Amino acid sequence: MTTRSCPCGLPEGYDKCCGRFHSGTAAAPTAEALMRSRYSAFVKGDTAYLLRTWHPRTRPARLELDPGMRWTGLEILGTTDGSAFHATGTVTFRASFRGGSLHERSRFERVDGAWVYVDGEFLD
Repeated sequence: MTTRSCPCGLPEGYDKCCGRFHSGTAAAPTAEALMRSRYSAFVKGDTAYLLRTWHPRTRPARLELDPGMRWTGLEILGTTDGSAFHATGTVTFRASFRGGSLHERSRFERVDGAWVYVDGEFLD
């Protein structure tokens, strides 16, 4: 990731990539785009966005992020469904942080037309 690219790993700058989802000026069009934007929200410490994009059925009442956590990269390993033509989808990814990584398969659903995170299964 360069300083000019988005934290999610795509080459666009943050404002044109995940920043527009975080600000609410656009909605993530796919489950993968939502996954990337949620990773960027973890990097940026944007708990409001994380809660807003969490399924109402599984959303915690509050979320506290570790201010010492340093996320260092995101690798999308696979997707199933999750396009504009689907109601559900999964994204398998590896999120690296200083000292380790997190390997997860996340489930997403559409609620009122918008993609939201449902839950995830840790792999490895």
